[in-house]
Order: sequence, then structure tokens, then C-alpha cells
Amino acid sequence: MSVTVEGTIERKSFGPGTWALVTSDNKSYEILQGAPKDLFKSGQKVRVTGEVRKDLMTLAMIGPVLEVKTFEVIQ
Repeated sequence: MSVTVEGTIERKSFGPGTWALVTSDNKSYEILQGAPKDLFKSGQKVRVTGEVRKDLMTLAMIGPVLEVKTFEVIQ
């Protein structure tokens, strides 16, 4: 399922650590590895377009897994 989501990038310390996109209504998406490296800046506000991967599970289990296709920094 393709989505466009706005939120803040956060580093979560589950296991070896994982990255999340947290929306203004506090919904978390776990960012799938392989996303552009410039995305991974804690506190950065972004608009991300990607695909929610329902076929994957992770150890962190902090929310749906989001495979990022594109992103842009927003203010």
C-alpha cells in the first residue's frame, strides 16, 4: 500500500537500534533499511512517500514497516 506521511525522524534504541518516522498524532512507522542515508537525521521533519510492507516483521515492532521511495525535508 503506497502512502505519503509527514513526521519527525527518530532513532529508537530497540536491540541494535532502528529508525522511525513519528507523525504529529504519534503514529510510528519503522523505516526499512536501504532508505536514502540523508533521511537518517534525528529530529529532521520530512514528508515521505513509500510503501507499507505488510509482508515483513521486525524485532523492534514499533509500527508498520515503511519502505521509503522518496522523501523531502519540510519546515
